[in-house]
Amino acid sequence: MFSPATGKSKHTSFKDRNARKNLQPDSSPMTPFADARKLSFDDSIANRPKTGTPAPWASRLSVLARMSPVKKKDNVDDREQIEPVYVGEFPQVVHDEQTNFLRRSVPGEACIAGGMDKGTALSWMICGSKLLIWSYLSPAASKKCVVLDLPSDVLRISNANAYLGDSWSLCFVNWDNVYQSTNVLRQVTSVGVVLCNQKSRVVVYWHDVYSDDVVNPAVTLASSFRLGIASSPVFGGSAPRRLQSNDRRESILAESCSFNSLIASPLPFDDHICVALATSSNGELWQFKCSPTGIHHQNVYDGLLGSTSPFTGCGQPSGSKGYPRSLVWRFALSSKGESNRQFFLLTDHEIQCFNVQLSANPAVTKVWSHEIISTDNDLGIKKDLAGQKRIWPLDIQVDERGKEITVLVAIFCKDRVTSSSYMQYSLLTMQYKSGLHEASSDLTHGSVLQKKAPVQVIIPKARVEEEEFLFSMRLRVGGKPSGSAVILSGDGTATVSYLWANTTRLYQFDLPYDAGKVLDASVFPSTDDGEEGAWVVLTEKAGLWAIPEKAVLFGGVEPPERSLSRKGSSNERSAEEEKKNLSVLGNSSPIKANVDARDSAGKWKTGFTSAVCRTAQDEEAEALLSHLFHDFLLSGQVDGALQKLKNVGAFERDGETNAFARVSKSIVDTLAKHWTTTRGAEIVALAVVSNQLIEKQQKHEKFLQFLALSSPRRIAHSMWHHCSSSGHALQIVLEHGEKLTGMIQLRELQNMISQSHLTGVNSQQSSLEKEVSGALWDLIQMVGERARRNTVLLMDRDNAEVFYSKISDLEEVFYCLNKHLDYIISVEQPLKVQVQRACELSKACVTIIRSAMHYKNEHHMWYPPPDGLARWYSQPVVREGLWTVASFMIGTLADSSGIDSPSKSDICAHLEMFADVVLEAYVGAITAKIERGEEHKGLSDEYWKRRDTLLDSLYQQIKVFVNVRYQEPGEGGGFGGVDSVDGNGEQKEEGMLRELSLNLLSIARRHEAYPTLWNMCCDLNNSTLLKELMHESLGPRGGFSYFVFEQLYENKQFSKLLRLGEEFAQELITFLKDNQDLLWLHEIFLHQFSAASKTLHVVALSEDSRSFPATEKETVPDFGKGELMLPDRKRLLLLSKIAAAAGKDADYEAELERIDADLKILKLQSVPSPRQTDPSLISQANKTFSEETTVGKLTRPHRCADLNSSPCRGCPAPSRRHNDEDILKLLPDDMDKQQIGSLLPPWDLIKLCLKGGTPALVLRAFDVFAWTSSSFRRSNRSLLEECWKNAVDQDDWEKLYDFYIAEGWSDEDTVQGLGKTVVFQASRRCYGPESETYEGGFGEVLPLRQDGIERLPSMDTGSASVEAILMQHKDFPIVGKLMLAALMLGSAQADLYEEDGPIPME
Repeated sequence: MFSPATGKSKHTSFKDRNARKNLQPDSSPMTPFADARKLSFDDSIANRPKTGTPAPWASRLSVLARMSPVKKKDNVDDREQIEPVYVGEFPQVVHDEQTNFLRRSVPGEACIAGGMDKGTALSWMICGSKLLIWSYLSPAASKKCVVLDLPSDVLRISNANAYLGDSWSLCFVNWDNVYQSTNVLRQVTSVGVVLCNQKSRVVVYWHDVYSDDVVNPAVTLASSFRLGIASSPVFGGSAPRRLQSNDRRESILAESCSFNSLIASPLPFDDHICVALATSSNGELWQFKCSPTGIHHQNVYDGLLGSTSPFTGCGQPSGSKGYPRSLVWRFALSSKGESNRQFFLLTDHEIQCFNVQLSANPAVTKVWSHEIISTDNDLGIKKDLAGQKRIWPLDIQVDERGKEITVLVAIFCKDRVTSSSYMQYSLLTMQYKSGLHEASSDLTHGSVLQKKAPVQVIIPKARVEEEEFLFSMRLRVGGKPSGSAVILSGDGTATVSYLWANTTRLYQFDLPYDAGKVLDASVFPSTDDGEEGAWVVLTEKAGLWAIPEKAVLFGGVEPPERSLSRKGSSNERSAEEEKKNLSVLGNSSPIKANVDARDSAGKWKTGFTSAVCRTAQDEEAEALLSHLFHDFLLSGQVDGALQKLKNVGAFERDGETNAFARVSKSIVDTLAKHWTTTRGAEIVALAVVSNQLIEKQQKHEKFLQFLALSSPRRIAHSMWHHCSSSGHALQIVLEHGEKLTGMIQLRELQNMISQSHLTGVNSQQSSLEKEVSGALWDLIQMVGERARRNTVLLMDRDNAEVFYSKISDLEEVFYCLNKHLDYIISVEQPLKVQVQRACELSKACVTIIRSAMHYKNEHHMWYPPPDGLARWYSQPVVREGLWTVASFMIGTLADSSGIDSPSKSDICAHLEMFADVVLEAYVGAITAKIERGEEHKGLSDEYWKRRDTLLDSLYQQIKVFVNVRYQEPGEGGGFGGVDSVDGNGEQKEEGMLRELSLNLLSIARRHEAYPTLWNMCCDLNNSTLLKELMHESLGPRGGFSYFVFEQLYENKQFSKLLRLGEEFAQELITFLKDNQDLLWLHEIFLHQFSAASKTLHVVALSEDSRSFPATEKETVPDFGKGELMLPDRKRLLLLSKIAAAAGKDADYEAELERIDADLKILKLQSVPSPRQTDPSLISQANKTFSEETTVGKLTRPHRCADLNSSPCRGCPAPSRRHNDEDILKLLPDDMDKQQIGSLLPPWDLIKLCLKGGTPALVLRAFDVFAWTSSSFRRSNRSLLEECWKNAVDQDDWEKLYDFYIAEGWSDEDTVQGLGKTVVFQASRRCYGPESETYEGGFGEVLPLRQDGIERLPSMDTGSASVEAILMQHKDFPIVGKLMLAALMLGSAQADLYEEDGPIPME
C-alpha cells in the first residue's frame, strides 16, 4: 500500500465529519486549512511519516523525499514498478494560482476542483477565478498551461452556492478529430471547453482555448432556464441581468434542481460549434448548442425517471434528487464525418440509450432502455431480496469498443440476525446480446443487454454512508490490469478494483490529509492499438501519480469490511498491518503472476514475465556481479570472480534474465543524474547528451574488459559453456554495445541536421526551433513518448532524455516508423518536404544499423557461434519498420511528377544505401532460420519480392536519369545532336548507364537479384558481363544461368538459349529437365534421335501448360502459358514418329505402334477449332495419357484401321457408322458443349461418351478402350462393364422381341435385325475376328461368354463376362436369347452381308 499514516483518530460517519467543520483544525480528519496548517504538527499523529506529501509551494526535492528509493535509481527497470509512481508536478502557473487562491481564501472554504480527460490527455483545475488547462502527458519541463478567467457573474453565482459544495463539470471538445487526422502521440492543438457549475447550472463555452486570440466565452445562466431565454449573448457585449447578492432564489433553484452529468461532442460540419447534453435532477435532459456567438439551450426530453421504484420496504416514491445519474458517450472518440452519436444515460433503475444527430439542428431520440434493477436476476441487480433496503446505481462507464457497460452500484442492507446495517458496493458489467443487429432490429422492445459476468462485489460489508457521499463517487474503466476499474470517492481516495481468479482484489491510493485529495483518475493513452495504459490520478496539491500494473497485482488485497472513503483507508492502518500487507509481494504466487502477465489479447508481456521469473538466486547473482564490476572499476583487479559467480549460479540463466545481460542493460540504460528536466527541448542542444553516451560506451567497454579479465576470456568462455548452447546472453551483451554505438552515431547525425537547419534561410524561426525540427526530431519525440507511457517511472522525464537513455530499446525506433510514419511524414506537407524528411529518416536507419555492423566487425572475436541466433536488426519489428520507410520512398519515386530533379536524385541516393541495409536484415533473419532448421519459405518469398521491388525501382530511376541527361543539349543525341547521327550517342548512353548503375550492380550481385542483373545486361547489351555473372552464380539448380534460360524461354528465343547452353552444358541439362519441350531439340542436336522421340511423345501427351513445339519464334503459335491445342499435339506425335524412325533402336517398332495408337485416340476427339465440354467431366486423370498407355503391339490389323480410309463392307449400315465423325460432333445439341481444345485423358473421354447417351457415342467409348493399353483396361474394368450396360440399354429389346414373334423372323431376318443393335456392333468391334486393339484384346480383361452359370459372380464383385452383364438386364428373362444371339453373331461375323447363310439361333 501507499504512504501509510497510522494511528489517526477514529470517526463515526460522514455526517459527523460535516458537523465538525468548525472545530479546531488539529482535530479535524479533513485536510487542514492553509492558515491552520501552521498550528498542526506531524508528531501529533502516531507513526506519521516525517516526510509527508508536500504542499504545492514546496520544492520538488520534497516530493523526491516522499518517493520510494526505487525512483532515485539511475536505471529504470519494469520489475520495480510495484508502488505508485510520482510522474510529474503541476506547471508553475498552477502552483502560483494555488498559492494565491489559498492565501486569499477563508480557512475551511477553499475548494479546488479539477479533472482529467482521456481523449485529449488534458488536465484541468479551477482555483478561484482561474481555469487552468494542461496536458498530463507532457513532462514538467514542457508543460504549457492555458489560463482562462472565469466571467465575474459566473463566479458570483457559484460563490452564492458555495455552501452546497463546489461542483464543476468540464468537457473538452477536440476539434482535431473533426478537421484533421489524429495520432496517439500528437498533442491537441485546437480544443473547445464546455464548463458547467452543477449546482447553479451555469454553462460557459470557450470555442478554442489554444487560439492565439482567446475571445470572451459564451455563457448561459440558470435564470435563463426559468425565463425560457433561447440564447445568451457573449460576455463582453450586453451583460445579462445581475442578481442581487442577498437574493438566494438562484441557490434554492440550484439546490432543488441541479445538473448531475455533462457530455459534449463537436458538430463535424460547423466551425467551432458543439452540442452539449446535461441531465437535470428533476428528470430532464437539456441540450446546449454552443457556438462562439452564444449558447442555445432547450429541454429535449422529460420524464427520464420511470415509475418503477428501486427501493424495497421503504414506501418511498420512485426517483431521487440524484437522478438521472450519469451520461457517457458509447464511443469515446468521434470520427470525422460522423453524423450520429449514441450515448447512455443511467437512471435510478435502468440504462437508457439515446441517439443525437450531429447536424445544424441536433435532434435527440431514444433508442432503447434496459432495466438493470428488477426482480429478474438475469437482467442485472435483483431487488426485493431479504435484507435489501435501497439500491443506488451511482455511475456508468463504457469500454473503448462501446460493447461493455460497467455500472457502479451501492446497496443499503440490514442484517436480520444482528440488526446491523451496512453498505455493499458492486460492479455490474453488461454487454450487448450476441447476434443482435442494431441497424435492422427494433430495439425499443425487448431486452438489449445481457450480463457479461456475475455481479462483482467490491466490498461486501462497508460502512453506511450518506446519500450525498454516495453521489460523489465516480467510476473509471480502461486501465491496467485489463478489466480493472477505479472508484473515486468524494473525500479524495481512488480505489482500484481488479478481479483475479474470481476473487476481487482492491488497491487503494490515498495521500496524507495535508496533501489534499484525489480529484480525478484517467488512463495513460497507450501507443499500441487496443492496449490499456496505466492508471494516473490527479491530486489536489501533490501533482500527478501513476498506479503501475504491478502495484495493483502485488499490492491488492481482498476486500475488507471498510469503506471506499478515507474512513478505513491505508492512512488509518497500524504499522504492523502495513508491514503485513507489504509481505504480499514477497509471498506472491508465481502462478498468479504468470496468469496476470498476460494482456487482454492473451499475449505475454515480456517485461513483466521476465521480472516474475526472477528468483532470489537471480537477484543475488546480479548483485554480486554488480559489486565485482564496481570493484574492478576502482582497482582494475578481479580476484576469484569466476568461482564466485559460479557459486551463485550466475551462468545458469540465459537470455535477458542472465545476470550479465541485466548488468549490461543497466549500464546502457542508466538515466543521467545531472540531466535537468526543466529545459525541455533545449536538452538536445547540450553537449551533455553526447558526453553521457560516451561515458556509457566507455563503461560498457570496461564491462567487456571485466568479462575478459585482462587476457584470458575465462568468464566469456564460461558464459558460452554454462549458458545454453546458443550463447544468447553473451550476444545480448554485445548487442547492447552495438545499440550504444548506433545511438552515438545517431546523436552525431542529429547534431549535423541541427547545424544544417541553423544555416537555413528561414529567419523567422528561432535557433531552438530550427535545431529541434525535422523528421528525426519527431521520431525521437515519438520513441521517447512511447517509453514514457509504457514505463510510468519515466513520465517526469523529457522525451529526448528518455530516448537517449533507453538504449536497449532501440528497436522502438523501427516500431514507430512502421506504425506512425504517416505522422512523421504527413501527406499534407509539400512534396519536397516529404522527400527531405524521408531521406532524413532513411539516413538515420542506415546510420544505426551500419554502426552496429561496424561494432560487430571490430569485436568479432567476442561473438559466440551463430547457431541460429538472429541479429537484433533482423527481427521482424526492425524489418517492418525499414520496409515501411522504403515503401514510402518507392511510392514517392513512382509518382514523382511534382519532384524536381535534385530531390529525385537525392531520394534515389538515399534509397540505394537504404536498400542494402534492408536486404542485409532479411539475409540475417533467413540465415538464422536455416541454422535453426525452421521453415523459411515464407520469409524467403517476402525477401525476394521486396528485393526485386527495391532494386527494380532504383534501376528504373537510373534509366530515367540517363534518358533525361542524354537528351540534354551537348550530351548525346538530344535536340538534334550529332551523336545520334554518327552512332556515338548510343555508346555514350550505355557508358553513362554503366557508370550510374555500378553501385546497384554490386548490391544486386550480393543479393542475387536476378531480374535486375538480367535487365542490366540486356540494356547494356553486354554478353560478357552476362556470362561472367552466370559463372559467378552457379548453384544446384543453375543459379543465374537457370534464370537466364527462363528469360530466353519466355521470350521464345530458343536458338539463343541453346547456343548459350553450349558454354553452360550442365546448367542447360538442369533447365531442360523441367522444360522437356526444348529437350528434344537439344537431343536432336546431339543426334540422340530415339531419346528425342520419347521426349516428343511425352511432351505431346503431357498436361504441362508450358509444352508447345519449340521452333523459330516467327513460326511458333502464341500459346503463352495456355494448354496445347490438339493440332499441336498431333504435330508433336508425328515428329516423334519421324525421330523414332530415324533412331531405329531395338524397340522402335513398338514405339511406332504406340504412337499410332495415340494418334487414333487423338483423332477421336480432334476438332478443327477449340470447343468446350462439360467441366464436370474434365477431371484430372490419375496418370497422364502416356502413363496410362504402354508400349505393345497391334493385333489383327483391320483394313479400315486407317482413319481416313473408306468404310469396309463388314462395318454396320451408314446409320451405325461411327468412324466418320469425332466425338464432339456426335454430342447431342442439348448438352452444354464447352471448349475441348485441350487433351482429355481416356477415362474422361469415355465418361463423356457415356454421358452423351447416343449409340454412336457409346461405340466411340469402345474405340477409346481399344486403343489404350491392357493395363488401362484391366484397371478400369468397372468402367468397361458400364459401357456394356449402356450399350444394352440403347435398343428397345421388348419391341424387337415383339417384332420377332409377330413377324416370325427367319434366321436371315434375325441376323439382319440384330445386326443393327449396339450390342452386335460392340461385340464385333471388341471380339470380332477382325477387331483391332493395342496390346492384347478385350478377352483378357472381360471374356465374352460365361463358362457356367453356377460360377457367375455376385453383383457386388462385378461380372465375369459380357454374357453375365447381359443376364443382369431387367428384360433378360424375356429377350435373353436375342441379346445373346446379337452378342455371339457380332463376335463371329466380320461382315454380315458376305456370309453364305444365316446362323440359326439356339
